[in-house]
Amino acid sequence: MKYSIQQQHECSLPPAYNLLMQEILVLYYSHHGSVRALAERVALGIESVPGMQARLRTVPRVSTVCEASEPAIPASGAPYVEACDLDQCVGLALGSPVRFGNMAAPMKYFWDGTIAAWQNGTLAGKPACVFTSSASQHGGNESTLLSMMLPLLHHGMLISGLPFGEPELSTTEKGGTPYGASHVAGANGNPLLSEAEIRLSVAQGKRLAILAQKLSRP
Repeated sequence: MKYSIQQQHECSLPPAYNLLMQEILVLYYSHHGSVRALAERVALGIESVPGMQARLRTVPRVSTVCEASEPAIPASGAPYVEACDLDQCVGLALGSPVRFGNMAAPMKYFWDGTIAAWQNGTLAGKPACVFTSSASQHGGNESTLLSMMLPLLHHGMLISGLPFGEPELSTTEKGGTPYGASHVAGANGNPLLSEAEIRLSVAQGKRLAILAQKLSRP
């Protein structure tokens, strides 16, 4: 796994760093690890396309306590997303667990603060996809995927789903939808993905990378 999860942001690296690779931002929030597992498989799909690289980023938790704060750098996993990550990516894969049929509050809070990127058209014309995890088979995964698309559409992004040419869409007994990859974690929040969920996540990342590559050509 070579996708970029180092604590130092590429934003601060020399300009020559990204000359040979185009990067897709894989932005996720994960509470029990299921969405992170999906994000890592999406990243593998992205990096199966020559010349493409995944940049994994997450968002900090939010709290009802006004004085609460998160460390500047997470103790483990991907670094927190910054505005420059949106600017430098050629595509976006967005993931969140289900919260009553919608994205989790930390991810919604992040998108509510992207007014500057919206005004500047930072993401306009770039392809995007979404993925999620729910506790039960009908726990709101599809409505969450659809609602996650809304801020991306406002940013002018081009939404990519999963076509039924992927055979696992017709055979999966757990996660997987035409709106995006998903995982059914069960009541105990098991982050272990099924074979079908893995294949669909990888396929989604690969599809997004191919689209981004085509759209970013001069």
